[in-house]
Amino acid sequence: MLWACILLPQLAMDGVLRQRSDPERPLVLLSGPPQRRVIQAVNASARSMGLRPGQSLTTAQALTSEFSTADYDQAEIERWQQFLAAWAYGFSAQVSLHYPRCLLLEVQSSFGLFGPWPRFEARLRDELTELGFQHRITLATNPAAARMLSNCRDGLAVVDDNSLQEALYPLPVERLGLSENVATAFARMGLHNLQQLVALPRSSLAKRFPAEVLLHLDTLFGRRPLALDFYTPPDRFDIRIELNFEVESHQALLFPLRRLTADLSAYLSGRDSGVQRFVLHLEHRALSDSLVQVGLLSAERDASMLFELSRGRLEHQQLPAPVLALRLVAQDLPAFAPQHRQLFDERPQQSQSWEQLRERLRARLGDNAVYGLGDRPDHRPERSWTQEAIGLSLSACGPRPGWLIAEPYPLHDASLRIVSGPERIESGWWDGGDVRRDYYVVETRSGQRGWAFRFTGSAGPLMLHGWFA
Repeated sequence: MLWACILLPQLAMDGVLRQRSDPERPLVLLSGPPQRRVIQAVNASARSMGLRPGQSLTTAQALTSEFSTADYDQAEIERWQQFLAAWAYGFSAQVSLHYPRCLLLEVQSSFGLFGPWPRFEARLRDELTELGFQHRITLATNPAAARMLSNCRDGLAVVDDNSLQEALYPLPVERLGLSENVATAFARMGLHNLQQLVALPRSSLAKRFPAEVLLHLDTLFGRRPLALDFYTPPDRFDIRIELNFEVESHQALLFPLRRLTADLSAYLSGRDSGVQRFVLHLEHRALSDSLVQVGLLSAERDASMLFELSRGRLEHQQLPAPVLALRLVAQDLPAFAPQHRQLFDERPQQSQSWEQLRERLRARLGDNAVYGLGDRPDHRPERSWTQEAIGLSLSACGPRPGWLIAEPYPLHDASLRIVSGPERIESGWWDGGDVRRDYYVVETRSGQRGWAFRFTGSAGPLMLHGWFA
């Protein structure tokens, strides 16, 4: 088995930055009591201004005031780690959150689907970058080794035990995952890397140090399996973005909305499912949430499509008060069936599929403005169809025109040619709408085909009832 470790070195900062439209603006995350706020993390712009983790807020403000602040929230870190686990579940059935701020994936069984490791790794990096998370990725023959190697070298791939030993030996003692007290004791003994540690007699290590030390070393070399709890994706998607200021226009909500729908798409891909209904909560200060219901006729998970549909619904929503936060909740997550397409798609590049056009129209015009046709068991043409939910289920009963005229009118064209007919329709005697007609398919001089009838027993002109496409 081969295990990939995805280390997320600045998960807390990335979780905040990806929700902001100006990620380049200097930002620091603060922790500690109100009397003594301490910088816990900084982004690159803040670091270039001389701000460092561990500084007090007072010291930072003495250096510069050109930075923003946010809370270092441990619950938010856990939530983003769960979100990324749901994303990683789309690549492997064995995903573990055993170590903080990192993902462990068993990837060898996925090579048949995603290709060899270099291609697989490139895809992981591309999607993580698109999601807005900094990362390091390593590959090893066991999960513990993959995690420790990620401390020192990004992109390392170790695929056999001999190479694993060579890769582990140079690791510094303080990067092996040992407790701080044990690592300090080894350093005082002059032991600075794993190779020096392994050279010591096991009996001496067992006498002088806790039993966990030898167990950990055996785990690193794959001699002892690491017990892992594997991630199971939840059946509900719930994510929230708190805005930096009070938003009073729909336009300012589009950036967080795009991020929410992109996260929903990544989550759905991981579960191999789609979404058919979800709700946008617009949170206000003193009022209850404004709800924007988004419903689709079939399960979808394309990020751009979800955004456009949500945008269309949102723009029809009146904002009773400024919006403080945006939240997306999805519980109806049915299985997703990808659309079947031809190998050589002949549609123009900018054209849309029928499903996308249908949902876009419903979002823009309203659910009741777009409908389909259904058949009714009645031979009278004007009563043989009904307006219903989108779909087409008209039964075949002879040639019927696509355009049926509401009020038939007489045809006086002498050059009119009868192509076929007559087809007699007699019906409606039971409801007072009795009709007796002989229908013909006719063709005009210009080649246009129509559907016309003459009342049974009448010698009058043909009455045009519809045009064929």
